[in-house]
Amino acid sequence: MKLTEKQKRFADEYIKSGNATQAAIKAGYSKKTANRIGAENLSKLVIRDYIDERMRTIENNRIMTAKEAVEFLTSVVRGDVKETVVIGTPMGAEEIEKEPDVKTRISAAKEILKRYPDNDKVMEQQLRKLTAEADIAEAQAKRELSDEQNSSIEVSIVMPEQEDNNDE
Repeated sequence: MKLTEKQKRFADEYIKSGNATQAAIKAGYSKKTANRIGAENLSKLVIRDYIDERMRTIENNRIMTAKEAVEFLTSVVRGDVKETVVIGTPMGAEEIEKEPDVKTRISAAKEILKRYPDNDKVMEQQLRKLTAEADIAEAQAKRELSDEQNSSIEVSIVMPEQEDNNDE
């Protein structure tokens, strides 16, 4: 059985207000019988199914999917999302848009990685690699700094051989 146009209007109005009597009146039913008709319409399976289907559609459109959440977090990490902040200036307050700070980006990256199984092992390996690379870079920087310091104070004194020792 298919919904009549009036039943469809009733269902749509009921979804908006949650009030069966008011929905019946707005759909075009008599004010005198709206209370009874509203209750009857809600008990009809075809109307109930229509309302349930519309509610699922509304929920699907309003509630973020997992994919949307990961895409948003990714855009935060990449700096694509801007946030509006208020800063004080000599002329008063001013609104500016800025990229997320590093702390926010790291937090978003952690949230993304939580969603992938076995990411702990990969993250641990990447962390070890980054730590090793940082240690190497630090050692190279110290060595270069040390070489610069030593070269600036290195003094070579060349003494001519004494002729007295050769006479003997």
